[in-house]
Amino acid sequence: MQLQNAIAASIPFSTALILTLVAGDFASTFFYHVPQHLWFTLHLRTHHDRRRPYFDHAVLSTDPAVLLDGFLGAAPYLAVAALLWRLSWPGALAGLVLGQLHVWWRHTSELGWHTPARVRSLLRPVGIVLPEDHDGHHRNPDIEFGDIFRFYDAPARALLARLARTSRRARNAGRRATRRASARA
Repeated sequence: MQLQNAIAASIPFSTALILTLVAGDFASTFFYHVPQHLWFTLHLRTHHDRRRPYFDHAVLSTDPAVLLDGFLGAAPYLAVAALLWRLSWPGALAGLVLGQLHVWWRHTSELGWHTPARVRSLLRPVGIVLPEDHDGHHRNPDIEFGDIFRFYDAPARALLARLARTSRRARNAGRRATRRASARA
């Protein structure tokens, strides 16, 4: 009987934990990260600034713009956890803690961290973003989307491609072309 009670109690906890991570990553990827890459500059200026180490600005920075970018990226996780709070506040809280630990971990490749083969073989099939994957996103902001799960990368890239004509990059290219044409005239 005690085993059944323990299992019954663990289901809401596990559900809240997993949904906080999976739904939070979905919301953060498609409602914050992709729009930032398409139309805005805050994330690109703070997270993809090649003039400073990204471990410092992702983990140690006190720069208000960096903190704002971090908060806005975390807001979808917080919203999902708030919705799941009544189901299991410990599960929702554990999801937020694991999500934050993952943020710190995925920025360690710049410090020389390499994911051990055994850990890689456990996390790859589940689609977890490894530090090496996230390092690829820092080197090329057009790949490796998804904060925690790699399975959001392909849909995010497809959405980026579909909306590319509306992007800040496309608008700026149009302005540059207009300026060049008027300078020749």
